[in-house]
Amino acid sequence: MLKKGEGSRIVLVTCATPAEAKRIARTVVGKRLAACVNMILSPVDSVYTWKGKLERAREYLLLMKTTSKRLAELENEVKRLHSYDVPEFIAVPITEGSKEYLSWVEESVTRARKNRK
Repeated sequence: MLKKGEGSRIVLVTCATPAEAKRIARTVVGKRLAACVNMILSPVDSVYTWKGKLERAREYLLLMKTTSKRLAELENEVKRLHSYDVPEFIAVPITEGSKEYLSWVEESVTRARKNRK
């Protein structure tokens, strides 16, 4: 059964190397900022303008699944770990998806609660 995505997001981030992509993916999932990160380790060719000059680069794309509540922290962590001056960070709303999957995403990025005595 489909569920409205509400606060669920897919975040696109490109990286300079596969090693950088893997490091960022492991870190953000480990810190519960993203529930899952798909790493596309076949390079994508990017064409863009940087500082007034036409550029072309081979990059590696990350697709991160998270919630709107975690976006700001996720962006800060990506910026901290990334080699680019201005890393790509684009959040796209998930309008609908599997109820079970979207519930899992939300549970996965919720901070673990400390046991209270």
